[in-house]
Amino acid sequence: SGITKVGLLGTKYTMQQDFYKCILENRGIHVVIPNEDQVELVNGIIYNELCLGVISNESKQQYLDIIGDLVKSGVQGVILGCTEIGLLIKQDDTDIPLFDTTLIHAKNAALISIGRA
Repeated sequence: SGITKVGLLGTKYTMQQDFYKCILENRGIHVVIPNEDQVELVNGIIYNELCLGVISNESKQQYLDIIGDLVKSGVQGVILGCTEIGLLIKQDDTDIPLFDTTLIHAKNAALISIGRA
């Protein structure tokens, strides 16, 4: 997509540990994560709401506010790096490109299954 700076949302471990970020950075994509309080908020919403099937407008707005802060820091896109985040945030909710890893994996699995990957 030509993006060189991306925000990463996911569990606390996905955002803070290097296993995910290193792969992107080795491909020339700088990864930005939310501040410490926002990391805790994102993680808490994943485990205390989304994993339990709870989808709230308040949490959606909090995620959108965090995405807004990431945009202010110069990110050109945001990776939804946890399967549940796509239940809360959709591309229609923001102008910045979102990369929903669940959808990306599903699409690639489908393409592999028909020999087109």
